[in-house]
Order: sequence, then structure tokens, then C-alpha cells
Amino acid sequence: MKILLTGGSSFSGMWFAKELASAGHDVVAPLLKKKNAYQGLRKERVSIFESCADVRENISFGSEAFFDLVNSEEHWDVFCHHAADVTDYKNPSFDYIKATKSNTLSLPSVLESLKKKNCQKVILTGSVFEQGEGRGSDNLRAVSPYGLSKGLTADIFNYWCSLFEMKLGKFVIPNPFGPYEEKRFTAFLMSKWLSGETAIISHPDYIRDNIHVTLLSKAYARFVTKSVSEPGFEKINPSQYIGPQKHFTEIFAENMRKRLSLPCEFQIMEQNDFSEPIERVNTETLDANAYEWNEEKAWDEIADYYSNFFTG
Repeated sequence: MKILLTGGSSFSGMWFAKELASAGHDVVAPLLKKKNAYQGLRKERVSIFESCADVRENISFGSEAFFDLVNSEEHWDVFCHHAADVTDYKNPSFDYIKATKSNTLSLPSVLESLKKKNCQKVILTGSVFEQGEGRGSDNLRAVSPYGLSKGLTADIFNYWCSLFEMKLGKFVIPNPFGPYEEKRFTAFLMSKWLSGETAIISHPDYIRDNIHVTLLSKAYARFVTKSVSEPGFEKINPSQYIGPQKHFTEIFAENMRKRLSLPCEFQIMEQNDFSEPIERVNTETLDANAYEWNEEKAWDEIADYYSNFFTG
């Protein structure tokens, strides 16, 4: 398949591109900036990304350069819109209107151009933190203004894909973790443990859905490459480890202890901040065997990656 993929320099985007390429697909991927403009962890991801995709520089979604890219190829089989405005996404003042506009810029014209190139299928990446997604508390409100922007983006895509009679698939992401992730929860744990420190768990009671990025990527590749039968909408909400964050911490610690011979100690604090919904999880537990995915290998890769990352 000829696949146009945005957002490939992100953590999950890099793994998605890698999995699509390993399955034999031709991935063309626009980057927002010049390759040499990326620094640190994102630079590492771009380097890996470049090895499995045809990377085009200085192209933002909906821009004139994006249209030039779409029109430069004879055909497209699938358009995967994984990119999203995530600038300062944890800020309560996140500009969800600006982000939604950026995520959907010139969308009707984009879809029209893609359809002229025989593209009949669009895959949009969603988030379990959107309004109305997954299962959880607080009437499934958006978890944050960023989540709100993702939900609005999905509504806009659904509307226009329907009008253009194109298939829209929505791939809803929970909490992926694994090698090359930003400095989020599991990276925090590993930095503490590899330094011989105890990790302090300040939000142990939130019920979340954590998933190995390698398993998530296999599910993504399969969802993307399913045959298109007719216009319409379909969705998948992949899930793996559901439970309080304190339980996931124990799962993570147990797997690192036996691989790194470290105590991997952590202290559970009383949670006082409940600004987010207590529970927000996805709804479709993935069968690892169906994806030919090896859980032990995935834990091995995480241990090896962080050992090298934090200790050199």
C-alpha cells in the first residue's frame, strides 16, 4: 500500500511507521521542519523514522507544500493523520480552538485532492482522553482542553469524510509506553531506579490504560491496512493493562527487577489531586497471540533501552 502518514516524528508515530514499513508498505511522511532541526530524543526518532519511510521536510498539514506532496504521487491508498497540535498540551490554558484549526486546516480540499488520487480511506488517531471516548467516570467528559481539541478534530473529520464518501477509521490511543518515549511516567520510574532512588507515586489512584507501544503499533498497522469495503465509519479502542496507576507501577517494577537486578522501589503517596477523571480507559483488550507479539521480548527491549539511555 502507498500510505501518507503525518506525525511520524512523535513517539507512537515513529513506531507506527516502523511497523507499517516492516509489513511491506510504502510510507511517505511529511515533517514539520528540516530533519537537522530536531534535537534530543525527537532527533533520534527522526533518524529511525527516516530509515523506514520516505521523509519529506518542511511540510505542515493543509499547507501549500502538503497539497504539492499529495499531488506529486500517482495514487494514495490510505491517508493516516496522526499529527496533532500538542504544544504545551498539559497546560489548562491549552488553546483548543487553535489546535483544532491546525489539526483540520483546509480539510475539505485535502480530502478532495486525496480522492482524486484514488484514496478512499482515512485513518485518524484519536485519544482515550477525548470527550465521549472509552469507558470511565465524569460522564466521559474531555480530560483536558487538549482532549477536547482531539474530540472536535474527530467530529470535523467524520463530517467531511462522510460528505466525500470516504472511509474513516478512528484509532483511539490510551497510554502507550516503551523505548523512545518522552520523559513521562515510565521514563520517570526508570530514571529513579537506575539512579538507586525510590520513585514517589503521587497519583496512584487514577485508573488508566497502559499499553506496550510495540503491541499498539501492530494493532495500528492491521487497522490501517484492512480492506475498504464501502464509505462509512469504524473505530478501534485497543487496551492492555487496565487498573490504578499503583498497580501498573508494580507490574512495571516486577518486570524491571528480574531483568536489571535492581530493587525498583517505589512509595505510594496519598492522592490529593483529583483534577482529572478517576477512570478513563479503552474498551478492547488486544490478544497478543493474534498479533504475533511477544510480551517478554517487549519488556526485554524496555530494560535494554533505558539501561543504555540513563547509564550510557
